[in-house]
Amino acid sequence: MIRFGTGGWRAVIGDEFIRSNIELLAKAMSIKMKREDKTTQGIILGYDKRFLSKEAMQWCGQVFAAEGIKAMLVNRAAPTPLIMFYVEKHELPYGMMVTASHNPAIYNGIKVFTAGGRDADKTQTDEIEAIAETVTPEDIHRMEYEDGKKAGLIEEIYPLNEYLDNIISRIDIQAIRKANLRVALDPMYGVSEIPLKTLLLTSRCDVETIHDNHDTLFGGKMPAPTENTLRPLIATVMDYPFDIGIATDGDADRLGVIDDTGRYLKPNDILVLLYYYLVKYKKWEGPVVRNVSTTHMLDRVAEKFGQKCYEVPVGFKYISAKMTEVNAILGGESSGGLTVRGHINGKDGIYAAMMLVEMIAVTGRKLSQIYADIEKECGKIYMEERSYRFSQAKKEDLNRILFEEKKIPELPFDIEKVDYMDGSKVYFKNGGWVSGRFSGTEPLIRIFCEMPEKEDAVKICEIYEKFLGLEA
Repeated sequence: MIRFGTGGWRAVIGDEFIRSNIELLAKAMSIKMKREDKTTQGIILGYDKRFLSKEAMQWCGQVFAAEGIKAMLVNRAAPTPLIMFYVEKHELPYGMMVTASHNPAIYNGIKVFTAGGRDADKTQTDEIEAIAETVTPEDIHRMEYEDGKKAGLIEEIYPLNEYLDNIISRIDIQAIRKANLRVALDPMYGVSEIPLKTLLLTSRCDVETIHDNHDTLFGGKMPAPTENTLRPLIATVMDYPFDIGIATDGDADRLGVIDDTGRYLKPNDILVLLYYYLVKYKKWEGPVVRNVSTTHMLDRVAEKFGQKCYEVPVGFKYISAKMTEVNAILGGESSGGLTVRGHINGKDGIYAAMMLVEMIAVTGRKLSQIYADIEKECGKIYMEERSYRFSQAKKEDLNRILFEEKKIPELPFDIEKVDYMDGSKVYFKNGGWVSGRFSGTEPLIRIFCEMPEKEDAVKICEIYEKFLGLEA
């Protein structure tokens, strides 16, 4: 019953996300830690504001305590990057975070982090799944919570300050303080309100916050910072006005941004802005890493500054691993996650948000102006993104066409190559591309197309839609 996707184990609450499965995962982790002789330092566990998150964390802690493994439990809802930071800084072998990130409110889940604060890779998660299959209900034991605390096997901690101090040490806080910036903040009923607001107020920013109360239904919307879900933030930015609007998803590892003109910046735009800022203004040197579904504008910016862009499969574990391998200064994906060299080895929407605020302060230019500079220097490129739900029968049909028979439709542009590293991706000779792949977290197939002309990107998506018999 435990199956990991690209963003950890996620399941519908009351269906597969139930106490027995949560304890099963904790038992599997304890077996793995004992096999590897990595129990001495214990494990840190955190939780977000979803329904059952705190209880799930405590249930895991009780299982670890029964196994004689110390469980350090964060004593209030916290961002996922905080857990990753703690694992890395305190050199722990593992950490776990109860969250379903940006999924709908009916979902919850658990992410597993390994040494260095990295997302567990497929080898690790396959092993956890295999161990879980061997565990019976009789194998699972739990220690009463208060007994665990008295025995020193359950410890409640709140390491927010050291995480915030680390971010403060990495941003130009003096430049931000001098800029007198106005920032609109939308935590989307998630966990970023306290850490981000603390950082912004410490930086002497004027902050206005919306959607900061605790709501396990996330206001009836997905806690994903998209153009549709951020309409209230757009209105806030334009009404007052603000220099920037910042939103984070449910566990604060991804962000959404509204620029000074009220335009929603897609995750691709944010990646391009940050990489451009780091190499042009901060004079950093190094490549950038993106996944197969992320903008090739990063390739153009890298080429302009004599650097290289590396492509990896979808899943942030691939981003962080490649960044370490090539010493990249930035890595990210079109779904909104990114990380910067020198911080943590995973996504952090809070740190990325502060880097954008720093960018405005240091350059003395608006986000809209900086992006206009990039397009003037590197040209324009347009992306069309579409997602389609399917039945199990339809999934088998799509899998057969795209990945077994490896068919592609007749396309009106010269093809340079077709690659199957992750899904099916066609590269055109004009620099454009189109990809089709199954989501690792939801029953969706996603079609991405990026072309020099917007109408061509739309046309190619429509061709794929017809070819595969998809319905929006």
